[in-house]
Amino acid sequence: MTGARQLSHALDGCNILLPVDRRSGEFSTALERHGAETTVAPSLTITSHFDDAELLDATHRIIADPPDIVIVTTGVGFRGWMDATEQDGSQEELLAALEAAQILVRGPKARGAVQGVGLDIDWVAETETSAEITEFLLAEGVRDAKVVIQHHGEGDPLMEQILQDAGAEVRGLVIYRWGPPPDPDLVARTTGMVAGGAVDAVLFTSAPGARAWLKTAERIGTLPGIRQLAGERTMFGAVGPITAAPLRTRGFEVVVPERYRLGALVRETVNQLAGPDTATATSFGPLHIRTGGALLDGTFHALGRTGSDVLRILAARPGRVLSRSEIAEELSSGVVGGRPEGWADGQTTERAVEVAVARVRSALETPDLIQTVYKRGYRLALDDADLAALHSRGA
Repeated sequence: MTGARQLSHALDGCNILLPVDRRSGEFSTALERHGAETTVAPSLTITSHFDDAELLDATHRIIADPPDIVIVTTGVGFRGWMDATEQDGSQEELLAALEAAQILVRGPKARGAVQGVGLDIDWVAETETSAEITEFLLAEGVRDAKVVIQHHGEGDPLMEQILQDAGAEVRGLVIYRWGPPPDPDLVARTTGMVAGGAVDAVLFTSAPGARAWLKTAERIGTLPGIRQLAGERTMFGAVGPITAAPLRTRGFEVVVPERYRLGALVRETVNQLAGPDTATATSFGPLHIRTGGALLDGTFHALGRTGSDVLRILAARPGRVLSRSEIAEELSSGVVGGRPEGWADGQTTERAVEVAVARVRSALETPDLIQTVYKRGYRLALDDADLAALHSRGA
């Protein structure tokens, strides 16, 4: 961590990937305060339009022909627009042109940006989606209305088309655009890290960023491996449903916080990776397994990759006895994500499993967490209630 105050050790041993450009430093610091190790690898970059002649030309046309309705979709975009007009010397004229318009905003950040320049808000989308704004305007009626939409990075052609079809005169305004990643090779490597089971969570803050990352994975052939581990081994999270959409379209299970905020996503990540509802209940307390080790009853224990994988295999079948050969087969087949370090093809032996179990027991300082069942194999020690429930089901 870079001098940030430690808030908890809930994410100790977790490797978290952030394919994020804007606010990536703030995001990574918030996660590191809980003990996580983060990799920032933006899949796209934001290109400002502050000195873009196209943006200023569109602004001057808005000043000359003021709108009836203004839709503000992002706080950062609106502030960027204001910065551009301040540099251009046209900000006062623009504010005068917007003053008489009905102003609709997509969420509190956009509302704060608009109110920050002294304009009044007429309506806020509670779901923070453009779809809700569109539905509101269609219900009100927009025939012959002049509508200006301040878009997010990619724009929203569908929203424009729907309002045009309803009779509005629509002018879209994109304040910033998405550009290529600063390090394409790094982005490609991160998809391999996820496919190899070396990442506990991948968190996204924009739909374009999610799409770009998935396209890279598809292009270099790592997407099938990523999809295999998604949900079971690697958490995929998004700041909101719009950001989650490209992932969900491809069949990924995506965690989205109730409030579509960066801080809320951090808290939800802690809940998913260290919360009681996602733990494996054992006789020695709740167990969370991550790439760097295991969190047992709130205490983190560092483990090698093989040790974490052995625990993961046992935790996936709580109470069931697995033979050494079954564990060896899963380790060597890569079911839990890639081959253990230093284990070449054909060398994952039953003896190697015994060594790995012994090392896990020693590292956890809780030897009985992994129970030896004579002549059968190993199982994870469950508490009495869970073990009784398994027996009642005939497990």
